[in-house]
Amino acid sequence: MDPTATLGLRVDRGSPVPLYFQLAQQLEAAIEQGALTPGSLLGNEIELAARLGLSRPTVRQAIQSLVDKGLLVRRRGVGTQVVHSRVSRPLELSSLYDDLETAGQRPTSRVLVNALVPASADLAGVLGVTEGADVHRVERLRLAHGEPIAYLVNHLPAGLLDLDTDRLEATGLYRLLRCAGITLHSARQSIGARAATSAEAERLEEAEGAPLLTMERTTYDDTGRAVEFGAHAYRPSRYSFDFQLLARS
Repeated sequence: MDPTATLGLRVDRGSPVPLYFQLAQQLEAAIEQGALTPGSLLGNEIELAARLGLSRPTVRQAIQSLVDKGLLVRRRGVGTQVVHSRVSRPLELSSLYDDLETAGQRPTSRVLVNALVPASADLAGVLGVTEGADVHRVERLRLAHGEPIAYLVNHLPAGLLDLDTDRLEATGLYRLLRCAGITLHSARQSIGARAATSAEAERLEEAEGAPLLTMERTTYDDTGRAVEFGAHAYRPSRYSFDFQLLARS
């Protein structure tokens, strides 16, 4: 059965909003609210068009707009399938792994680099270590429902905790820090955007030069010690940051 048949989809022909956009908005809301779950197959475009009294090109345009957003994917021999909802992350001291897990996104990690490297002058200043001292560098690809969401590069002071590759692939870095008895207290964070390098594009399944969201964060424990510096790149079609702004009195 076509899962869209139970959604109560309707279009308003008297509205100035294009019909394809009305349909796309309703389908996107159904994905975000969980009415269309990851893996669901949309029915035949012709049947959906007939049910709504729309032309097939209108329905195809609505579906293509959600394919472009990364919410749907067309699979040869399978059909049009719901990928997952976009991850909206609150700006608070939490790990991406925990946020994805809370959102029901089934996070997994692929460790690309796990090694000791000499600290550059900038990194030494951030982590409070001597320039050239060993620091731990971890590069990971974070996935949700098997699809890449973020490329994560983290540096930590050497000897802080056991950074076993299997453990890094099984859970989040902040969870490992807490399990090691480290109390995370605060962080300094900046958010930006830039074009994807060829290596990032390949890892994140984007085109070279595609826009990426970026975040840099230095995290401190309850003694004021810097315990981690992260430089992360996110796919904006799969990810966003949420801000809550308060009026200044």
